[in-house]
Amino acid sequence: MIQVYNTLTRKKEDFIPIEEGKIRMYLCGPTVYNYIHIGNARSAVSFDTIRRYFEYRGYDVNYVSNFTDVDDKIIKAAKDLKIEAPEVADKFIAAFFEDTEALHVKKADHHPRVMETIPEIIELIEALIENGYAYETNGDVYYRTKKFDDYGKLSGITIDELRTGGSERLEEDAADIKEEPIDFALWKNAKDGEISWVSPWGQGRPGWHIECSAMAKKYLGTTIDIHAGGQDLQFPHHENEIAQSEAANGEKFANYWMHNGFVTMDNEKMSKSVGNFKLVKDLREVFDPQVIRFFLATAHYRRPLSYTETALEDAKTNVQQIKTAINNGYHRLKTADDTLPNDADAIKDFSDHVNAFTTAMDDDFQAQNGITIVYEMIRDLNRIIEQPNVSKYVLKFMLDEILEILSIFGMEDLKQEELLDEDVDALIKEREEARANKDFARADDIRDQLKAEGIILEDTNQGIRWKRAD
Repeated sequence: MIQVYNTLTRKKEDFIPIEEGKIRMYLCGPTVYNYIHIGNARSAVSFDTIRRYFEYRGYDVNYVSNFTDVDDKIIKAAKDLKIEAPEVADKFIAAFFEDTEALHVKKADHHPRVMETIPEIIELIEALIENGYAYETNGDVYYRTKKFDDYGKLSGITIDELRTGGSERLEEDAADIKEEPIDFALWKNAKDGEISWVSPWGQGRPGWHIECSAMAKKYLGTTIDIHAGGQDLQFPHHENEIAQSEAANGEKFANYWMHNGFVTMDNEKMSKSVGNFKLVKDLREVFDPQVIRFFLATAHYRRPLSYTETALEDAKTNVQQIKTAINNGYHRLKTADDTLPNDADAIKDFSDHVNAFTTAMDDDFQAQNGITIVYEMIRDLNRIIEQPNVSKYVLKFMLDEILEILSIFGMEDLKQEELLDEDVDALIKEREEARANKDFARADDIRDQLKAEGIILEDTNQGIRWKRAD
């Protein structure tokens, strides 16, 4: 039984889906006004890893992740760039996909955009007005926060706390026309030059919070299994989503709420507003995207993750060691004996590793424990490879199980094709440079990779020569 830490109840719970074998999962996606930094990427990678694990365990996951493509920041970026807001959104949605696809994040089943969901947003606001949970004033529509009795159940922030000092964490604009300062905007009256749509309340555009309520309902229904997002969205965004959705639909919005921890830099949350961030597109020029993915995916999703180049270098070393073992394994498979009897003990021992991995991941997706077990599997694989007689069945069983597990972490393409001559020359040159720089670990990794590909190195008076094994 998979257990999930539910932010709503503040405890781990057995995961029981609404419909057996199927999961309705919604992830709050980015506001597309700039390139994503590695802190933004953590949410995409963490919940892609969790989605992949659910699929590994046999679930059919209907996965929705939105784009906020109408927002004050997008409007400002459009003015700065002297283009229209939709052009800004299109530009940075394309950049988002370029970055996340490089990190092996699978596309969602649906990637809805605000601009494509205006009718559903208006319909939801109309339902809230009809139910007495919202009101219109001068073309704006606000939510009556105090009317929702359960407000604060996700974050633990009560109405009284908001009134006595926390209201600045909501919206302070137009406080003079609100019934209560703590009320938040569902629809904003159009300003000159801003993108807007026709509504029953005049030209305007949606508030931030209402969009996710409308999109989740459109693609997943009134009650969903899992709503996910960054820890910073817990309040007020997710709190307001609950209030809107449950007041409009009369049903529980989400059974499980999951939030990933921050990526920190210099002991501070990574943020564009603070200026302490690393863009994914820039990091991809320095590190293999698979290394960045490994760094993000193999930490527990709820815990803070400290960004350092040392941590990425460690991830690089670990990825290379895994790749080397996999390629050595496939090279050894070519000469493994298909007449040897199946080694039941070896199969059982390796199956115990697989069971230990699922036990770790079933416990609220303890990826850091899961990857430790993968390292044990790699050590067993290396021992088998070195044996003079290897059962082809046993070796293939090991490789298949390891690759299936590694695919959960976005490592699908570990088996390399045969190296071209120019690739071999480049690796030998890199190995010599690594040895000259006393980076012996990298030099050994390259040696092992070349060995796995059947490349024989020979020292001559003219330098290192190489040939392929017969």
